[in-house]
Amino acid sequence: MTEQDQGVEGAVVERTPRGTGRRLNGAIAHKIGIAIVSGAYAPGDILSSEVDFSEALDVSRGAYREAIRALAAKGLVESRPKAGTRVLPRARWNLLDPDVLTWAFAGEPDAQFVRNLFELRAVVEPAAAGFAAERRDRDDLRILKDALGRMRRHSLATAAGRAADRDFHDAILRATRNDAMMVLAASIGTAVSWTTQYKQRARELPRNPIPDHARVYDAIAAGDPAAANAAMRILVDLALEDTASAMQNVA
Repeated sequence: MTEQDQGVEGAVVERTPRGTGRRLNGAIAHKIGIAIVSGAYAPGDILSSEVDFSEALDVSRGAYREAIRALAAKGLVESRPKAGTRVLPRARWNLLDPDVLTWAFAGEPDAQFVRNLFELRAVVEPAAAGFAAERRDRDDLRILKDALGRMRRHSLATAAGRAADRDFHDAILRATRNDAMMVLAASIGTAVSWTTQYKQRARELPRNPIPDHARVYDAIAAGDPAAANAAMRILVDLALEDTASAMQNVA
C-alpha cells in the first residue's frame, strides 16, 4: 500500500514506505541502539512516538515496531500501551549481547565499560584456556592452528586478521566442553574484535600481540593447563594495557 504526499502546487505524489525486511529492521535497531548506548537517549527518556519516528526515518511503522522489539529483547527499552517506549536503566541492558557491544564501540566507548569487559575476560579466558588444554581434541587444535595462521598471514590490522583472532578465542571457549562458557563465545569474540579495532583508530598497534596468542596455542597443544592459564592471563593483561594506552591517545 502506498501513502500520498502533497507535492508541488497540490499535486499528489505516491510514496511507498521502505520495506519491513530483516535488514531494514536491523538498520533501525542499529541507529537507535547506538543513540541509547552512546547516551544520546538517557535512561528514563521516552522515545518519539511510533508515527513520528517512522516518518523521521522514512520507514514503515511495522519496521520500526520490529526494531523496538529487538531493542526490548536486549533490555535497552520497554514499551507500554499509552506510556510509550522508555529507555531502561543501564543495569537492565544485556551488555554482553554482540549487537550492544558493537553499538558501544560505534562511537567513543566508556572507559569503565571497556575495563569491565577486560575484567570479565581476565576471569573467564585464562580458566577457559586451562580447561581447553585438558579437554581439546585434534579438531580443536586444527581450528586453533588455522586461526593462528590466518592471524599471522593477514595481521590484526585487517578485518580478516581480526576475524581470525575472534575465531581463535571462540575455539578456546568451545574446547572447554563447558556449555556455560561456550555461551559466552559470541560475546567474548565480539569484545576481542572491537577492542582490537579500537586500538588502531588513532595509531598502529603499539606491538604485535600474535606471539602472545602463539604461546597460548603452544600450551594448549602441549596439554599443559597451568601454562595455558598463565599465557592467556598475560595476553589479556597486555591487551588491556594496549587498549588503555589507545584510549589516552584518542583523548
